[in-house]
Amino acid sequence: MTITDPTTSTTSTTSPTAPDLDAARAALRARLLADRVLIDLGSPGLYGRTGVFERVYTAVDAAAVRSQQDLDAEVLRFPPVEPLAAFERTDYIASFPDLAASISGFTGDDRTHRALLAARERGERWEGFLEPADLMLTPAVCHPVYGLVGDTIPQEGRFFDIVGDSFRREPSLDPMRLQAFHMHEFVHIGTPASAQQHRDGRIPVMRELLESFGLEIDVVPANDPFFGRVGQMLARNQVEQALKFEFVTPVYGDDHPTTAISSANLHEDHFGTSFGLRTADGEVAHSACIAFGLERITIALFAAHGTDVDAWPASVRAALEL
Repeated sequence: MTITDPTTSTTSTTSPTAPDLDAARAALRARLLADRVLIDLGSPGLYGRTGVFERVYTAVDAAAVRSQQDLDAEVLRFPPVEPLAAFERTDYIASFPDLAASISGFTGDDRTHRALLAARERGERWEGFLEPADLMLTPAVCHPVYGLVGDTIPQEGRFFDIVGDSFRREPSLDPMRLQAFHMHEFVHIGTPASAQQHRDGRIPVMRELLESFGLEIDVVPANDPFFGRVGQMLARNQVEQALKFEFVTPVYGDDHPTTAISSANLHEDHFGTSFGLRTADGEVAHSACIAFGLERITIALFAAHGTDVDAWPASVRAALEL
């Protein structure tokens, strides 16, 4: 089976020329920076956020939580890094090596430190003096939960409310594609039927919520950006098996590709097998998650309604309780 990653991708529905799309992305980025919604930190896909951004971001997150409150999910929060051993069990590195990033630290002695400083003084790269710290930047906020739930899942399954930092080494000047971002995921671990029901049953709820924000939404089959030649086969299988659906919106206009801002994902038995999870009847547990891309939704709102939040349509502000 193929692992389904709750990241959001860019889904193309038309074939515009690249310069036109690049210009549209540059225009949105320039507007967000000029209007002090985002702050350029000097590396593609990394931004500081101002009060106006946080006002909308916080409202989006709160609305997402309200829309899923009937799940009565267990709330879990994790740090932005995870142990290498836990990361290995997810098999993420096999499918997305180009997006992964590890943490390194200095463990040398005075002599090594002097060599580092000398290299730095010469203007050379000094990161080679650091050693792997057995920590990975977390690429998907749900990763840690699978190693914490125990070996046996109740037959009725368990629901988790998880939000946190994600990192993907994917530098881009497209303001909708960040290297550091947040996903709010609602994860279910249970039987094949309950996992399927969680994924499928939440799609109408998510669509209704996103449309209440005044966004034009379509729900489309999608695939993750699997790496390499084998990844092309995995991507085809993922679409054919309908494991991943994305909620897409035309951020850059109807003549350009739509952009995914949320997703609904069926993992089947991937994490159950990797982490030795079984249901009460002894079968391998299945899992599914829905994921709200908080920064992407927020930026899509600025693209659709402008950067003056108080001038947004009353219905949108009511849906967000702004």
